[in-house]
Amino acid sequence: MKSPDGKTVIVFNGEIYNFRELRLELEQLGHSFASNCDTEVVLKAFLEWDTDCFSKLRGMFAVAFWNETRSRLVLGRDRSGIKPLYYFHDGQDVVFGSELKTLFAHPSVERTIDLNGLSHFLSLNFVPTPYTLVEGIRKLPPGHWLEWNGGNIAIEPYWSLKFDTDPNLTFEEAKLELDGLLRSSIREQMVADVPLGIWSSGGLDSSTILHYAAEASSRPLKTFSISFSGQGCDESGYFRETARRYGSDHHEFDMNEGLDLAAVIERMAFYSDEPSADAGAVPVWYLSKMSRKHVTVALSGDGGDELFGGYLTYLADGYARTMRHLPGVFRRGALSAARRWPVSDRKIGLEYKVKRMLEGTLLPETEAHFFWNGTFSRDEKRRLCPDLPRTSAHALMERLPDVPAGKLDRFLYADQHYYLTDDILYKCDRMSMAHSLEVRPPFLDHRVIEFAARLPENFKIRGGTLKYILRELMKDKLPKRILKRPKEGLDIPAHGWLRGPLRELLLDTLTESEVRRTGLFEWKYVERLLTDHLLRRANYGYHLWGLLTLFLWMRHWDIRTGHGSELKLTPASSFSLVR
Repeated sequence: MKSPDGKTVIVFNGEIYNFRELRLELEQLGHSFASNCDTEVVLKAFLEWDTDCFSKLRGMFAVAFWNETRSRLVLGRDRSGIKPLYYFHDGQDVVFGSELKTLFAHPSVERTIDLNGLSHFLSLNFVPTPYTLVEGIRKLPPGHWLEWNGGNIAIEPYWSLKFDTDPNLTFEEAKLELDGLLRSSIREQMVADVPLGIWSSGGLDSSTILHYAAEASSRPLKTFSISFSGQGCDESGYFRETARRYGSDHHEFDMNEGLDLAAVIERMAFYSDEPSADAGAVPVWYLSKMSRKHVTVALSGDGGDELFGGYLTYLADGYARTMRHLPGVFRRGALSAARRWPVSDRKIGLEYKVKRMLEGTLLPETEAHFFWNGTFSRDEKRRLCPDLPRTSAHALMERLPDVPAGKLDRFLYADQHYYLTDDILYKCDRMSMAHSLEVRPPFLDHRVIEFAARLPENFKIRGGTLKYILRELMKDKLPKRILKRPKEGLDIPAHGWLRGPLRELLLDTLTESEVRRTGLFEWKYVERLLTDHLLRRANYGYHLWGLLTLFLWMRHWDIRTGHGSELKLTPASSFSLVR
C-alpha cells in the first residue's frame, strides 16, 4: 500500500487492535482514508508521527516503510515479538522479511551456519534474539525499530519493560486491576470479521481466556484441544469440563490416532525457518490444522506463565538455591545414583525431574535456570561440538536492559525476553501460519505486561503456589478442578516417539556419514546418545530431537557448516547396533 503522494510504501504483517481509535485521532489531524483496514491506519500513523507511531500501536506486527524521496527504510516489530522480523545487512544493502527463507532468495545471503546461534540452540532448545542459525542474518529485537539510510543502519527501542514494584498496591487492588485489563484485552482481540475460536488446554491460562471471552460473546464459542490419551496421561477431562461450563462448540484431536509423525517433522523443516527443538511444535501443528477447519482466528493463553510465574522452573530455582548448601560431593553422588534409575518414556517422569534438578544444582544459578528447559550442558556440548564458541547464560542476562534485582523477577524478565519470544511464540506463529491461522495472545497486551512487572514477587508466587494472583482472581469463576490442576504442561512423549514412530527417521538422519560430513559434530558422542536412548539406558529424547530437527533443516535449506560440505541425507545408516 502506498501513501496518497506515492512516496511512501508499507509492507505489513500482523493485526492492530486499536486501529479504529488511531484512525479517529488521525482523521482529527486531517488524514483521510480510502479503506477500513488497519494497514492504512499504520501507514498514516507513520506519516504523522514517524517512528513514534510504534508506541501507539496495540497489537502484533512486523512492518516496513520505504520512503522513495529520502531513500529511507524503517522496520518495526511488536513489543513481545509475536510476529517475526529478520534482516541481513552486508555493510551497504539490507534484506529483510518475516520469514528466514525469504532472505535465502537473495543472492548476497550465504547459507552458512552461525556458530554462536548454534551454540545457544544446543544449550537452550531455541535461538535467542538477536541471533539466528544463519551467519549474517539477525532478528530485530521485540519493541525495536531499525532505520536504513545510505547503507547505514541504526536500531533503537521504542519500548522497554521495567520491573518497578509498586509498594502501595494492595492485593485486592491488583486483582481488580487485572480483572479490568484482561476483560479489555480479550474483548478487543475478539473483534474480527472472520470466525474466531479459543485454544483450550484445560489449564488456568487458557481457561481464563475462555471465561472472559464467553462473557464478551453473545454466541457459543468454538474451543479446540489436543490430548495424548494413548500415553496414559489423558487430560481431556480438564478441557471438556471447561467446554461444558461455558457451553462451547468443542473440538479435540488425540495425538494417538496412527499419525504419520515422520512426514510432519520433515514438513516442519520448511515452515519452521529455524529448527524447532521444542517437541511442543508438533501438537501445535495438529491443533492449528484442526482449528483452521472451523475458524480463521484463535485466542491462546500464551504468556501467562512468563508474566505471573507459572513454571515449575521458578520453584526449581528456589529449591536448587537451598540444595547448593549441601556439599558438592553429595550432590554428584546423588546424581550418579539417579542416573541408574529405570527410564520412562514420559517427558516429566520422576527420574527425569530428579536428574535434571541434581544436574542444575551443580551449575551457577543463572545457567541452571536456562538449563531446566534446555538440553546440552556445557560439558555435553563440548563433547558434541568441540569447536563451538563458549556462549553462556550469563551473557544473555547481561544483554537485558535494567535487569531487576529480585531473583524471581530477573528470571521472569529473561523468560519473557528469550524463552517466550524465541520458543513459545516462535513455534505458535510458524505452526499456525503454516495452516493460515491467526493466533492472538491476549495476555501479551503490553498493558497487562507492564501491570505484571509492577507486582510484588509474592503476588506472583506465594509459597509453592504458582500464578497466585491469577489463581485468586479466577477462584470464584473457574471450576475448582482447573484451579487445582498440577502444573506440568502437555506431556509430549518425545522420548517414546524417538524409540517408536520416529525411530527410522532418526536413524536415517543422524547417520555416521552425515554427522562426520559437517566437520562440526563428533560422531562418537552422537552414537553414544543414540545407543543409550534407544536401548533405554537414559532419556536423551530432547537432545536427539534438537539434532534431528537441526539436520533436517540444514538439509532442506542447503545450510553449510563452513567445515564440511552440505548435508545430503541417504536412506542407509551405518549405525546398526540399535536397529
